[in-house]
Amino acid sequence: MSGKVKDLLQMDLYGLLGIENTATTKEIKKAYRQKALTCHPDKNPDNPKAVELFHQLSQALEVLTDAAARAAYDKVCAAKKQAEERNRKLDDKRKKIKLDLEARERLAEAQSQEEVQITRTLEEEIARLREEGSRQLEEEQRLIREQIQRESEAQQQQIGDHNQRSCSRSNVTPKLKMKWKCKKDDEMNGGYSQDILLRLLQKYGDVLNVIVSSKKRGSAVVEFATVRAAELAVKNESGLSGNPLKISWLEGQPDIPAPASQPGQFMSSQGSLTNERDYESVVMMRMRQAAERQRLIEQMQREDEEEAAGS
Repeated sequence: MSGKVKDLLQMDLYGLLGIENTATTKEIKKAYRQKALTCHPDKNPDNPKAVELFHQLSQALEVLTDAAARAAYDKVCAAKKQAEERNRKLDDKRKKIKLDLEARERLAEAQSQEEVQITRTLEEEIARLREEGSRQLEEEQRLIREQIQRESEAQQQQIGDHNQRSCSRSNVTPKLKMKWKCKKDDEMNGGYSQDILLRLLQKYGDVLNVIVSSKKRGSAVVEFATVRAAELAVKNESGLSGNPLKISWLEGQPDIPAPASQPGQFMSSQGSLTNERDYESVVMMRMRQAAERQRLIEQMQREDEEEAAGS
């Protein structure tokens, strides 16, 4: 068995794409495009993990959009599940019975041979896909590259309007207040920490600061680099399934709604910086943001002390 096939058997291809094992080819392609866009090498040139994930997604697309390869993969998964179920049902009493053990060993050997045959079939199907050049994968990747190019052009066109709107607004950076359920003696703080909040929120855009209250359980303040990123977090983020977040505006809420989101509109702070017209104004803005963050931290500390004194 080749190393590539072993690696495939260790992965949950359906889970990787976020689909059910009953998904149609159309649904598989749609899920692939959505996942691959976020980790495409052109978007993540310095992130080896993103490149590896993109490669795994490509493998999943190859296998699951080919009927024969998918059938072979499903059989391997089913055989593995059956073997796991059998192992769970074995108990200490049955293991002590020699005849029963020998019978199970013979059965396991026969089933192992069947699994080897199924795996060999999967390996042959994958080899066939390699020989045919996987034209379908190449086409999907071409469509993704074109979409990335369109997004880049759209971003360039919107940067001028974005900078103009930013200059007309207040220099206050957008901040959101996060609340969740948490008991006073809960050392895990309801399942939320600075790192967890950062991971949940940075998919909407650059997060400048996350301040988790050390005295008031179940609360935090998050500062975003852009109003658009904060708006997306307010509209879409629900937090952990067992303990959802309540998100509200603290500062910087826009007076008018921002334009509709386009795919790939989450721009990095470095990309925004390279398009600023006036470098000096950017430096001054960063200095004001730093002072504002310090003021916010001191304000939260005072509020925590007042609440502690009141309680």
